[in-house]
Amino acid sequence: MGWLYRRTTLIAGIIVAIATIGMIWLAAFLWFEQSGLAALRDDTARTARQQVRLFASDLAKFRLLPIVLGEYTDLLDALRWRDPAATDRMNGKLALLAQRTGAPVIYLLDRTGMTVAASNAGTAESFVGRDYRFRPYFVRAMRQGAAEYFAVGNVSGRPGLFLARRIGSAGDPAGAIVVKVEFDDLIRAWAGDPGQTLVTDGRGIILFATDAGERFRITRPLSGAARADIARSGQFGDAPLSPSRYRFDGGTARGPGGEAMLLARAAMPLAGWQLLHVVPTQRTLRDAAALARLTTIAASLAIAALLALFLWRSVRAAQAARYRASLERVVAERTAALRAEIAERATIDRRFREAREELAQANRLGSLGSITAGLVHEINQPVATIRTLSENAQHHLASGRIDRVAANLSTTVELTARIGAITQEMRRFARRGKGTIGPVPLDAVIAGALLLVGDRFRMAGVTLAVPAAGQPVVRAGRVRLEQVLVNLLTNALEAVRDTPDARVEVQVEPAGDRVLLIVADNGPGIDPAIADDIFQPFVTSKADGLGLGLGIVRDIVTEFGGTVTVVPSPAGATFRVTLQKETGDDPAD
Repeated sequence: MGWLYRRTTLIAGIIVAIATIGMIWLAAFLWFEQSGLAALRDDTARTARQQVRLFASDLAKFRLLPIVLGEYTDLLDALRWRDPAATDRMNGKLALLAQRTGAPVIYLLDRTGMTVAASNAGTAESFVGRDYRFRPYFVRAMRQGAAEYFAVGNVSGRPGLFLARRIGSAGDPAGAIVVKVEFDDLIRAWAGDPGQTLVTDGRGIILFATDAGERFRITRPLSGAARADIARSGQFGDAPLSPSRYRFDGGTARGPGGEAMLLARAAMPLAGWQLLHVVPTQRTLRDAAALARLTTIAASLAIAALLALFLWRSVRAAQAARYRASLERVVAERTAALRAEIAERATIDRRFREAREELAQANRLGSLGSITAGLVHEINQPVATIRTLSENAQHHLASGRIDRVAANLSTTVELTARIGAITQEMRRFARRGKGTIGPVPLDAVIAGALLLVGDRFRMAGVTLAVPAAGQPVVRAGRVRLEQVLVNLLTNALEAVRDTPDARVEVQVEPAGDRVLLIVADNGPGIDPAIADDIFQPFVTSKADGLGLGLGIVRDIVTEFGGTVTVVPSPAGATFRVTLQKETGDDPAD
């Protein structure tokens, strides 16, 4: 009877254990699933907002062009008097402005819709002499003063947003100036974000997307009248406007293969436009299942230990109570230790991965914070000059000195290009890179670093010598290599602040299939007490320093397959970065 009781009890215990393990797995999976989906939902919404801000920034630049162009005196001469010389000058000005702003094409229409001048005049795709009276953007601009209209170009066949502005008054219009904006660069930038991004108009038509197969598909049915109007205007060429392969429902979506996805919607700075950002949930669910398995394994070990203890107690019931209590305590302590160790290892591993991924980004943002004052000074100078030039242009215009006005405006355009280059470099430096490694021109890296820290050197009165253009291409990542150079230059600047005739020099030397990037200063050099550990975390000679900059430099360069070392020098400190020479054409990061 005792043997039967023990066997029945053991079977019942096993059944209870299996049921308990199943419930633990289910509870753990549901918890990890909900936590993961909540984090993914927040990331998706944040990505959508960032993408809308990037779109709005690019669009604002192009919206100013028709307004600025409306002030050109040659414009009215070309429209009203059909002055050939004025038309030629307008063609040249439009071509130069399109090149500097990145606009695909800028063109001038007379009051009948005929193209008088264009930035692509003289090319195979020239708009000059083409009639665009049928285009809705021309009709609306002449009637309302301005219009924004998305359509496929009837010459290039490339889709884009047409920004049109009427020249002259509503009662006596002279024509319209039109700027076309294409979004290929923006789509490539969005493609670096997780998931897919689609932009729709007020009718639910997908205008452009990171998933190229979704362009000109519809997210909801179109009426026959709407299709007829689209066909009549030629807005989307011969696109069939077939249904989207994605299905949208509230905050969720289904991908082309039926896979579940999270959806974030964001309003665009154009009437009726909406950005849809979708991210698959499969990986999040997979991670939740993996974490649930780990939790279940830990629980199973504990339950197995308890079952073993129960069996042992059943067989050894006659043993002394003290020995039994001692053994139970040992097993319980070991079980708790296993649980704590598993949880601690999972937490440490997760934190290590997150810290390693975020440290380089935090260092870049920290560097930007320290150099913002210099960059503000760098931007304020051309802004003040632009104001002075504009005031002078007003006086010259009143005096009829058009050549002086043109010269002032030309200088103003160059200064705004300078400001744009500085802000673009700041945005690229702050943006999280893709982590790819490939060909990177050292000229671009040096130029980008100078935009960020050059003014700090000038304000500190420190001479900064850099090599001439024409340096080789190396295998690296653009943003991260720029971070390496900025860190080394910043350290050098700090080192020479109190040095008479302070000087920092950047050198580039070929070495077979390698390239040496050298940063040298004439400061006090490296403290011998920390020289051997200079690249270790938290080792620094600065009273307020963290000692992370050179450690980040070493980690980044090592990932590129290179090395960074301290080179002995008679005065100051010299750091040498060794990189692989590259001959490819596709840049990384």
